[in-house]
Amino acid sequence: MSELFLKENPTLADFQKYAEEMEIERGFTKETILEKCLLFGEEVGELFKAVRKNNTNIKFDHKNSSVDSIKNEMADIMMYLLVIANKLDIDLEDAFRKKEEINKKRKWN
Repeated sequence: MSELFLKENPTLADFQKYAEEMEIERGFTKETILEKCLLFGEEVGELFKAVRKNNTNIKFDHKNSSVDSIKNEMADIMMYLLVIANKLDIDLEDAFRKKEEINKKRKWN
């Protein structure tokens, strides 16, 4: 049984700590940053597929499809993003705030 716990109303730092603990508990710590990025990309592809199925008229194989819902794919993407940030020792909240300060100064046409 899992010992992982995410407190109510977590901060982004809490999510990053949870991702770190999840990797240890599930034995995912040996994958490289490149491998994590490839897995992240796969999850993005699964999100696109889920969006396509739910929001377009493009035909697809209902019988052989195993893609989860859009929200589940987004959660998978978030977890990989947290894990990659942890592997690179990046504080995502700090990175987000600093990048937004840059974006606020840009001219958006």
